[in-house]
Amino acid sequence: MDEGGIQEEPPSSAAAPAEARPLRPTRSGGGGPRWVDGSEVDSSESTHPSLGDERSHPGISTADDADSGGAPLSRRFSSGFRRRLGKRPKRVDSLDVEAMSVRGAHGHGTTDMSWMGTAAMAFQTLGVVYGDMGTSPLYVFSDVFSKVPIKSEVEILGALSLVMYTIALIPFAKYVFIVLKANDNGEGGTFALYSLICRYAKVSLLPNQQRVDEDISSFRLKLPTPELERALCVKECLEKKPLFKSVLLFLVLMGTSMVIGDGILTPSMSVMSAVSGLQGQVAGFDTNAVVIVSILVLLLLFSVQRFGTGKVGVMFAPVLALWFINLGSIGIYNIIKYDISVVRAFNPMYIYYFFEMNGIKAWSALGGCVLCITGAEAMFADLGHFTVKSIQLAFTAVVFPCLLIAYMGQAAYLMKHPHAVERIFYDSVPDALFWPVLVIATLAAMIASQAMISATFSCIKQAMALGCFPRIKIIHTSKKVMGQIYIPVMNWFLMVMCIIIVATFRSTNDIANAYGIAEVGVMMVSTALVTLVMLLIWQTNLFLVLCFPIVFGAIEFIYLTAVMSKLLEGGWLPLAFSSLFLCMMYTWNYGSVLKYQSEMRGKISLDFILDLGSTLGTVRVPGIGLVYNELVQGIPSIFGQMLVTLPAMHSTIVFVCIKYVPVPYVPLEERFLFRRVGQKDYHMFRCVARYGYKDVRKEDHSFFEHLLVENLEKFMRREAQELALEASTMEAERDDVSDVPEVPPFPATAAEDLHVPLLSDQRLSDENRMSGPEGSVPLLPTSSISPEEDPSLEYELSALREAMASGFTYLLAHGDVRATKQSFFTKKFIINYFYAFLRRNCRVGTAALKVPHSNIMRVGMTYMV
Repeated sequence: MDEGGIQEEPPSSAAAPAEARPLRPTRSGGGGPRWVDGSEVDSSESTHPSLGDERSHPGISTADDADSGGAPLSRRFSSGFRRRLGKRPKRVDSLDVEAMSVRGAHGHGTTDMSWMGTAAMAFQTLGVVYGDMGTSPLYVFSDVFSKVPIKSEVEILGALSLVMYTIALIPFAKYVFIVLKANDNGEGGTFALYSLICRYAKVSLLPNQQRVDEDISSFRLKLPTPELERALCVKECLEKKPLFKSVLLFLVLMGTSMVIGDGILTPSMSVMSAVSGLQGQVAGFDTNAVVIVSILVLLLLFSVQRFGTGKVGVMFAPVLALWFINLGSIGIYNIIKYDISVVRAFNPMYIYYFFEMNGIKAWSALGGCVLCITGAEAMFADLGHFTVKSIQLAFTAVVFPCLLIAYMGQAAYLMKHPHAVERIFYDSVPDALFWPVLVIATLAAMIASQAMISATFSCIKQAMALGCFPRIKIIHTSKKVMGQIYIPVMNWFLMVMCIIIVATFRSTNDIANAYGIAEVGVMMVSTALVTLVMLLIWQTNLFLVLCFPIVFGAIEFIYLTAVMSKLLEGGWLPLAFSSLFLCMMYTWNYGSVLKYQSEMRGKISLDFILDLGSTLGTVRVPGIGLVYNELVQGIPSIFGQMLVTLPAMHSTIVFVCIKYVPVPYVPLEERFLFRRVGQKDYHMFRCVARYGYKDVRKEDHSFFEHLLVENLEKFMRREAQELALEASTMEAERDDVSDVPEVPPFPATAAEDLHVPLLSDQRLSDENRMSGPEGSVPLLPTSSISPEEDPSLEYELSALREAMASGFTYLLAHGDVRATKQSFFTKKFIINYFYAFLRRNCRVGTAALKVPHSNIMRVGMTYMV
C-alpha cells in the first residue's frame, strides 16, 4: 500500500477475479457470441446455479444454440443477437450488487427545473463560466491587426466576419448544442468524458478501476440496429487493442495538462490587457508602470485564493452582467455613430476576400482570431456547477449577442479610425464612460482569471482522484459548496509563473503569441472524445458522426496550424508547461499501474491464512487494525510482512481499500462495501470505501472510523438475515424438491439474477471450511432463530464494540518501488528516479486522513516492477 492507499485496481484481466465480474461470463476465445455489453459467452457454462468458495463462482448461463449452418444471414444475425440479449449473467456477490446501486449511476437523473430557476442559474453562469470569453474584446482585434495592417475596409470586414463565424461555429454550434450533452451525470471536462467512456467499454488503464465499476452504466438493451452493432464493434476494438487504450489515456492527460498550461497564461493576459487601458490615458503611465501594476494585481488575486471563491463569489455574476451590458451598449453606440454598414460582415465572402488580399498574413492572423473563443472549454468543464439549459440560455441570450455587437462596434470604429488598432477597445469607449469601464474591465479580468485558476484546481483534483497526479494538499474552502477547493502548491506556482510571464513579455501582443495554443489543443481533444461517445454510447447515425470531426476538427486544425506558427515567438511557453505536467501525470500513472500489478502478483492466498488458524499464528490483542491496501480482491502481501514483523495482531482486522469509481459522486450511505474474509472466528473483513472523482475527502479519522464501524455492524446484521433466510428457504426446498420448476433458459430481465440471496456463495464456502472433521454443530442459523436472537451475531457485535473501545491502529506499508534488473534503461530511469522523486515529495496518505502518529504502524516493503 502506498502510505494511505489512494490508488486502486487497474482493469487488467489479472486484477479482476471471477467473483468481481458480475455481468460478464468466462471468455472462451475470439469468435464466441457476446452479450450486449460486448463480453463473450462460454458455451460450456452450466445452465444451473452452483455454489463455490470465495475465489470461484461458476456462472448462471445457458448453453449456446447449435450452429446455424446454412441459415440466411438475416436469420443468423437475428438469432445471434437475441442470444446476446438473453444470456443470464453470472451470480454476483454482495460487493457487486451494492457497487451497481450507486445513486445516479444509471443515467443522468437530472430533475426538471422551472424557467425561473433556470434563468437564475443562467445569471450565475455569467460570473463563473464566461469570464474568459467575455474579456476577449480587450485584445482580439489589436492582435489580429498586428499581423495584417489595415489597407481597406476588406481587412476590417474580413476579420470581423472571421470572429463572428468562429464564435458561431465553435462555442455556439459545437459546445452549446453538442458537447454539453456528452456530460457524465451532469459533470463535464476531459476526465468526465473519459470516465463515461470507461463505463461503457473496458478501456481504462488507471489503477483504480474494478470490473463492477465499469458496468455501472452498461449498454442499454436496444433492438438489433446497425448503430448498436457498430458500437459493439468499436467497443471490441478498443478493449482488444492496448495501443488504443494508451492513446485514449494520453489524449485525456494531454487535454488536462493543456488546461493547466492555459491557466498560467490567462491571468497574465487578462489582467495586463485591462491595466493597459491606463496607458495613453494617464500621463507618464508607460510600459514599466503597466507591468508593475499588473504584478500588484496578480499578487492580490493569488493572495485571496486561500479564502475561497465563495467569499467573493457573490459579486462575480453582477460584475460580469454589467460588463456584458457595457459591451453591448457601447457596441450599439459605435455601430450607430460610426458605420452601420459593418453588418455586411455577416456575408462569409468577406473571409474569402480577406485571405485573397493578404495571403499568408491572413493565415497568421488566425492566431489572433482564435483568442475570441478562449474559455469556450469552460462551458463544458464547469458544467458540474450548473445545468445544461442554464449554460445554453446564458450563452444564447446574453453572451453571444453581446460579443457580436461588441466586435461589430469596434469594427465600426476602425472604419473611421484605422490607426487606433493598438488600443481599440479603450479608444472606442466614449470619454464619459472611460473610468467606469476601466474599473469594470479590471474586475472582469480578475474574475476571468479566477475562473481559470479554479478550473486548474478542479482538473488537478480529478487527476489525483483517478490516480494520475501525485498527492498534494487540497483545502476545501466552503462547507456548503463541495467543489470549491484551494491547492496551495499550485496557487503559488501559478502566481510565480504569471509574474515571470508579465515581467518577461511586457506586452499583451507578445503574451497573445503564446496564448491560444493550449486552448485549441483542448478543443481538439474534446472533439476526439465526443466523437468516440457518439460512436460508443449515443450510437448516432454514421453520417452525423463523421460530420462532427470533419467539420469541427478541420476548423480547429486550421487554427492550430496558425497558432503553431507563433511557436518561436512565445508559443513554446504553454507547450513547455503542458509537457511538464503531461510527463508528471503519465509517469505517476505508469508507476502506479506497475506497483498495483506487483501487488496483484504477490497477494497471499486465503488457504495460507486459514492454515494459520484464528490466531493467525500470533497473539490477537483487543483493537481494530485497518490494513490499508489497494486490492479489492485477495489479501495483500504486506499483511504477511506484518504477521512476520509485528509481535501481535489486533482482534479485528479490516482490509481497507480507498478507491474512486467512474461516477462523479457516491452518496455517504453507500460509501462502504464489506465482505467477510475467512471464518467468523477470524474477525477479518474486507472494506472498499468508494468515492466519486468529484467527491470530497475531508472527513477526519474519527468520523471515518465511526462511519466504518457503523456500516460494518449493518453488514453483520444483514449477513445474519441473509443466512437465516437462505437456511429456511433451502429447508423448504428440500421438502418440496419434486415441485421445483425448471429454471427458464432466457429470463425476462438480467436484473432477476440480482434477487438471489447475496451471501449464498459465501455461505456454502464458509460451511465447508468451518465444519471440521469431528462434525461440529452447523454454524448456520436455523429458521426458528431470528437474526436479533442469533447468539453468534450478538457475540460478534459485542466483540466489535470491545475492539472499537480499545482503539484503532492504521497499518500502512512504507513501500519502495524499484525496477527489476532485467528492465530496460528507460524503465529504470522513469521508475527509479522520476517516479521515486514524485513519491518522495508527494503528500503521504496519513496526512490526508489526519491520523495521529501514535495510531500509525508502518512496515517497509520493496515492490519490484
